[in-house]
Amino acid sequence: QVKLVESGGDLVQPGGSLRLSCAASGITFSNYWMNWVRQAPGKGLEWVSTINSIGGTTYYADSVKGRFTISRDNAKNTLYLQMNSLEPEDTAVYYCVRIGRGFYDYWGQGAQVTVSP
Repeated sequence: QVKLVESGGDLVQPGGSLRLSCAASGITFSNYWMNWVRQAPGKGLEWVSTINSIGGTTYYADSVKGRFTISRDNAKNTLYLQMNSLEPEDTAVYYCVRIGRGFYDYWGQGAQVTVSP
């Protein structure tokens, strides 16, 4: 059974930082590209970032470039998203998502990030 569990969501002030974690089980974690996707209140899903299986290649949405860093620790079966210089527009539920056979096939339960003064 594949399970992805996000943690680290919180309420933070603008300009603050937060690190999200995603613990994976039930898969050979190191074989898969991983993603972060978010959904702001009343909005659709927005792709945030992607990392390859080893961790040497990363991609970011324009809205988070220079502020967010995706990383992974395959020995711990864990994906991370370091978020700096947070803005109110970053308020969303953040999902850890696996790419399997070219599709987003497994999702975590989501972590709430709220950026507010």
